[in-house]
Amino acid sequence: MRLSELSGKEIVDIKRAERLGVLGQTDLEINETDGQITALIIPSMRWFGMKRQGSEIRVPWQQIQKIGSEMIILDVPDDAI
Repeated sequence: MRLSELSGKEIVDIKRAERLGVLGQTDLEINETDGQITALIIPSMRWFGMKRQGSEIRVPWQQIQKIGSEMIILDVPDDAI
């Protein structure tokens, strides 16, 4: 799958049934050796979309449950938030 195919998809936590963001507002952690995505770094948002200083959720790639046509479903560990 290409990065352009992931862009714009909503990121949803399956345990909490809440929207975490949209890919494109997130950062990707990429292994420099093989170019594989290792994690999504999702900034925590506050009112009006303003980013909280230093607050983010790091979700390892292995915790992605499903990538659909409109959403990416995650199983975020409790200690990540």
